[in-house]
Amino acid sequence: MRQKPSLRPTAWPRSPRYPYVTGVLLILLAAAEVLHARITSTTVLATLPFVVLPLLWRQREPRLGLLVVPAALLNFLFRPELLMAVAVAGVMGLYTLARHRVLHPALLSAAAITGSLLVNAGHVATGVYDLGGRSPALGADGSLSYFTESFVLAVGVVATVGIADAFRSREESRQARETAQRELIAMERRHAAAQERAAIARELHDIVAHSVSVIAVQAESATYTTPGLSPPARDGFQQIASSARSALTELRQLLSVLHADAGAEDPAPVLPQPTLDSLDDLLEAHRSGGGQVTLRTEGTRPPVLPPSLELTAYRIVQEALTNARRHARGAAVDILLTYEEDELRVRIADDGPGPQKGELDSGGHGLSGMRERATLLGGRLTCGPAGPGGGFLVEAGLPVRAGAKSFAEGVYE
Repeated sequence: MRQKPSLRPTAWPRSPRYPYVTGVLLILLAAAEVLHARITSTTVLATLPFVVLPLLWRQREPRLGLLVVPAALLNFLFRPELLMAVAVAGVMGLYTLARHRVLHPALLSAAAITGSLLVNAGHVATGVYDLGGRSPALGADGSLSYFTESFVLAVGVVATVGIADAFRSREESRQARETAQRELIAMERRHAAAQERAAIARELHDIVAHSVSVIAVQAESATYTTPGLSPPARDGFQQIASSARSALTELRQLLSVLHADAGAEDPAPVLPQPTLDSLDDLLEAHRSGGGQVTLRTEGTRPPVLPPSLELTAYRIVQEALTNARRHARGAAVDILLTYEEDELRVRIADDGPGPQKGELDSGGHGLSGMRERATLLGGRLTCGPAGPGGGFLVEAGLPVRAGAKSFAEGVYE
């Protein structure tokens, strides 16, 4: 399910200690200004802590800005010689409120501008401005300089809120892009996994269908080629052939949807599935493209291996060579097939630069496909750096189950 981006940024784009560092510096600046100006006003000293101290926790609790901004305006009302610490703290508190959308930007701007106008009116009422006996609407020289304070504060409020909201919008856009990208990657992985499973199912369907059809033919022909066959034995062979044909029909009905050419008027011919004997052609094709590859074997290869196992081993080698050509062009690849009593081990290593940081988790469809194939047979597959000197290593263990082996021997005997 698609998740909507959070209305509050998950983290500031700076170190978590940044609010504390700037808050301490602001406290020191406020203390220095108080001592330098020898401020003794009780109201100014009482409001000053509410201006600077809450900023220490502004990242954790942005709503503290609702205390900082009014306290800064109140401090400015009682001390028209605006302290630098109060001005900076007011801007930071306003920025915090806008960045975290504690209030709507329009409402926040209107409230802050209204507070600025009230402070300006308070300065006029207390006689801060010397109007020279003229109308309160005019300055001493007849200009509109009387409105300068309100104008500057209003411009500062709008600029601060606008910048904070722009940063917030950019952060939300970035989070939305990252969320969409993650969902796209997840969808591509699911699609690739579904395609790979469908391909595996089609291949296994072809293998099983061939084997079952061989069973049906052998059982059917046994009733005519075996001399002295008793009627019960003849009926048994006929039942085996009938069951095999029924199973083959049901198998084709269940898995026909997986074939890409299902329903086509002129279906493409089905090619024989590759086996371990096809590795020579695969390696030769790799060499013809400029790659270097060697194939080594250990142990004794059984006379017959399950077709699904040979197909899986072939596909793993094929995908490993494809990755080597793509990510380690020109690297030498070494392939080792180890035949054990109950397992075929496949080891493919190259001497390329090796995987980069995070490359294994980037959603490679080929690696997930190889794991799917190995898991389907009850085996395992691991991949990663070949060693501290670089290179990439793929190792797979594919079990040769006694039941599958005897089944294959019975079919192809």
